[in-house]
Amino acid sequence: MLRRRLNRLLGGDERRVDSRTIYVGHRPCPATEAFIPPKFCDNRIVSSKYTVWNFLPKNLFEQFRRIANFYFLIIFLVQVIVDTPTSPVTSGLPLFFVITVTAIKQGYEDWLRHKADNEVNKYLVTVLENGQKIRTESEKIKVGDVVEVKEDETFPCDLILLQSSRDDDTCFVTTASLDGESNHKTHYTVPDTEKDLESLNATIECEQPQPDLYKFVGRMHIYKKDQEPAVRSLGPENLLLKGATLKNTQKICGVAVYTGMETKMALNYQGKSQKRSAVEKSINAFLLVYLCILVSKALVCTTLKYVWQSEPGQDEPWYNQKTQREKDTNLYLKMFTDFLSFMVLFNFIIPVSMYVTVEMQKFLGSFFITWDKDFFDPEIQEGALVNTSDLNEELGQVEYVFTDKTGTLTQNNMEFIECCIDGFQYKYRDAGSELDGFCVTDGPVSKLQQKAGREKEELFLRALCLCHTVQVKESPGPGQGQADGLMDQVDGLGLGGEVLRPEEQRGFIASSPDEVALVKGAMRYGFTFLGLESKNMKILNRNNDVEMYELLHVLNFDPVRRRMSVIVRSKSGDTLLFCKGADSSIFPRVRPEEVDRIRMHVERNATEGYRTLCVAYKQLSAEEYAQADAGLREARLALQDREEKLMAVYNQVETGMSLIGATAVEDRLQEEAAETMEALQGAGMKVWVLTGDKMETAKSTCYACRLFQRNTELLELTVRTLEDGGRKREERLHELLLDYHKKAVQDAPPVKAGVTRSWSTANQDYGFIIDGATLSMVLNSSHDSNSSRYKSLFLQICQNCTAVLCCRMAPLQKAQIVKMVKNSKGGPITLSIGDGANDVSMILEAHVGIGIKGKEGRQAVRNSDYAIPKLKHLKKLLLAHGHLYYVRIAHLVQYFFYKNLCFILPQFLYQFFCGYSQQPLYDAAYLTMYNICFTSMPILAYSLLEQHICIEVLLDNATLYREIAKNAMLRWRPFFYWTVLGVFHGLLFFFGVRYLFSNPALQDNGQVFGNWSYGTIVFTVLVFTVTLKLALDTRHWTWINHFVIWGSLAFYVFFSFFWGGIIWPFLRQQRLYFVFANMLSSVSAWLVIILLILLSLLPDILLVVFRKPRGPNARQLSEDSLLQTSDRSCHTTVLQAPEGARVKGSKE
Repeated sequence: MLRRRLNRLLGGDERRVDSRTIYVGHRPCPATEAFIPPKFCDNRIVSSKYTVWNFLPKNLFEQFRRIANFYFLIIFLVQVIVDTPTSPVTSGLPLFFVITVTAIKQGYEDWLRHKADNEVNKYLVTVLENGQKIRTESEKIKVGDVVEVKEDETFPCDLILLQSSRDDDTCFVTTASLDGESNHKTHYTVPDTEKDLESLNATIECEQPQPDLYKFVGRMHIYKKDQEPAVRSLGPENLLLKGATLKNTQKICGVAVYTGMETKMALNYQGKSQKRSAVEKSINAFLLVYLCILVSKALVCTTLKYVWQSEPGQDEPWYNQKTQREKDTNLYLKMFTDFLSFMVLFNFIIPVSMYVTVEMQKFLGSFFITWDKDFFDPEIQEGALVNTSDLNEELGQVEYVFTDKTGTLTQNNMEFIECCIDGFQYKYRDAGSELDGFCVTDGPVSKLQQKAGREKEELFLRALCLCHTVQVKESPGPGQGQADGLMDQVDGLGLGGEVLRPEEQRGFIASSPDEVALVKGAMRYGFTFLGLESKNMKILNRNNDVEMYELLHVLNFDPVRRRMSVIVRSKSGDTLLFCKGADSSIFPRVRPEEVDRIRMHVERNATEGYRTLCVAYKQLSAEEYAQADAGLREARLALQDREEKLMAVYNQVETGMSLIGATAVEDRLQEEAAETMEALQGAGMKVWVLTGDKMETAKSTCYACRLFQRNTELLELTVRTLEDGGRKREERLHELLLDYHKKAVQDAPPVKAGVTRSWSTANQDYGFIIDGATLSMVLNSSHDSNSSRYKSLFLQICQNCTAVLCCRMAPLQKAQIVKMVKNSKGGPITLSIGDGANDVSMILEAHVGIGIKGKEGRQAVRNSDYAIPKLKHLKKLLLAHGHLYYVRIAHLVQYFFYKNLCFILPQFLYQFFCGYSQQPLYDAAYLTMYNICFTSMPILAYSLLEQHICIEVLLDNATLYREIAKNAMLRWRPFFYWTVLGVFHGLLFFFGVRYLFSNPALQDNGQVFGNWSYGTIVFTVLVFTVTLKLALDTRHWTWINHFVIWGSLAFYVFFSFFWGGIIWPFLRQQRLYFVFANMLSSVSAWLVIILLILLSLLPDILLVVFRKPRGPNARQLSEDSLLQTSDRSCHTTVLQAPEGARVKGSKE
């Protein structure tokens, strides 16, 4: 007993068992032993990474995990400890600068996260304690507290609904910030709870916290004096989730069941990890190569030094006798310090300043995205937003795009298009043109102008008015309906086209926007739903008579049945069942001859991308209804297998129905959604749609977005297909996976490089569809060996499909899918885009996360790396900005390694001519300023402004994106090209100047040049060559490029005169005193400098002369040449965009 109590006190009990017990209002219940409050976590939300105390150690640890930072720390310590040829300042200062800038940037980003957390945690809420209302901070809510929430407030934690201000004991909720859905969802209070919550004695037993938003199992024990405790079952309809908002209900009271990081919203939140770009990984690989070059140089020099000194007279010449201390020094220790000295001397081959330049390029480059006027959306008066500048170049490397559907691909705005009654198609025209607003557009040829019978029409319209869960919200006053963004205002058209009076205008609230569209559709044709009053549904028919129907039961929609029904009783006493659902679930339950009349219309509407629903009805006899009523009541009270029991009753009732007709509803796509998806696929990206929505809806959206084409064969792996075979689900899953793998992978012809979609009919395109339940079977199979096998089969099938659709996904499943693809073979770069809080986990999981600034919550935007106002902006963000950022930074990285190799190779060669004495070739000022001042600004300007191909051409030719795919410009081949170029230039500089020095009397007066003059001539050639090399690589010239390139060269000349022309009091020795001015007085030196620069750049000059122009001023030529190359790489180009590109080019 004692141990159990201790366990419960320490929270151990909660970890051991599968359920938790909650005491409502912290009141002990009569039948229990002494009350010990269980220990649960508090209601604080934490998304930040650092605290004040751990910021410094944690941040420094993260930064020194970078190879370059750690290396420079070691070099700095060596310079401080060992007597080296260069000062510790030369490596210490740049390192300190890099660490400080990065720490400030990361600290600021985390401070913003703290600020956002505090906004949530300090939010004031009302808690009911001992009959009093107490205002307290959200973070102080404990499990068991009774919380009051008012209209338009957000739920501060997960609550069980106990009381509502509405008469029917319901409340309406929008979960826009959780799953992107802006529709109102209905939740119900627990039956039989006390009206006075102060006198309520109850405990709740429910499952431990788990991330599935749509699942909840629990029961409530209500204790009353001298009575047996009543038990009420709890389901997701009683649970109000943190982050959802109360709508159309004045206030509710609920008891907190999950708080803080245990709420479903928090469990679906992935911690923000440090995202690293592929470019950074390439830099680390190149650094290791250059580190090896550095170590080998130091080893060679150290070895040769001791070989040379072993010859007689070389180790201790007569003019340089050793001191006693030098003679006593251990030989191996001396060799080691010499090795370290050479490492320090050649250490400039590793470009520490590259990290500073890359950081600045990323930070400043991100402003170009925020400044882009094409990203400005006049509707919300905002442009793009950059939350993480570290990933700009990753936008140019995306291989997989994971997109949400609702609010991202679609506007979540449904419109009734047409309907078909008894085989006749009706399309809505202006109601004034015909008496009843109907227009028959087709039908059997012999009955062209005929309609279905009036009785059938009215039955169909009654079904639309009754078979739904829509609530009516009266307009509070003229003009106010439009102001409420979540209220769906109807068109205000009455019968015969007259405008309804303001008090007759209505807003509809529903859990699904297509339900509202159908009710509005019926309104257009003269049947108006007036609302539900105390279980009675009222409709206004064509004759302006009000009809009343008693609502007996609602048979809710679910993804397996894919239909919903209502059972109603008319005034005349008839019991009717109206059912609407997907064609595949309605057709088997009606007479076959009725199906043939309607199937053609349904199939045509589906191929046009409309959402189709079939409508059926059935008249129930008194016995049938009594049996159904008893079955439904019994199933709803069951605690075990409640869903299965309800399903059995539903299936029993919904048989032998008569088919009346079908409807077509359009879910409006986002602006240019189809064009954007097509451009992404043309650029070689695979698009996956991950949605929490129903399969039919998502499928029609994929058709409308052109992700699935008419000839695409769909491979479906859903609960429905698993149950078709009549065998165990696990066996059927295995069989289907093998079957699809054979189709899509084994039998598929090999794909040519660069071709994403076969436009010819010869090759079969495949689309893959999976739902959440099946995905969890694939990912979490009962046998571990099977799980990994299923996963690899699933991945291979998906990778061979043109598009993949995952529906009914929980937020965490979205992240699992992204993670699985991200960690697959080849490590493809992934991008996630979404607009709701349900997308946050996949946005955080992907390499690049993009939030859409929708009208709903901003959680996706807050957690994303980039935020854009509309989906259409993704095209420019990737194809133009991403492409250019990648090319710029790739050039920056290669150029930095090249210019540092040119810089240090002459220093290495010089050791062979100075007895390996660690004598520097360049002055200390040149060593320090080469990377910081003389050569840093031109490459920074290039990496910010360069456009090797102009933006219009990049947007018109999506195939150009493929040329840089898979990190093409930072592979080993281009790296070795730049390395060879650096070696060639380094050898040319050193030996070219040495050839000049074969006769060192280079001045008119016969004076001889010394070693500092030698080094200065080499350095001058070096600075001019590497700067002019960049000038030759520049395609897009602006005044800034001119200023920094010619300005850097002028600054070098000015600095050299200035540094050598004054006696500096703080220098112990001034090596360059008048060396530069003296050097320029020699005509031979001038000649060699000019000749060596020309020789070094000759290959580049020839390339520029013989290459076709590709700058912005030569767009026509550039486009033609690009189109030819892209034609060669992909035969689909002709069908994609070149014509538009040519027209554009010809205009200019």
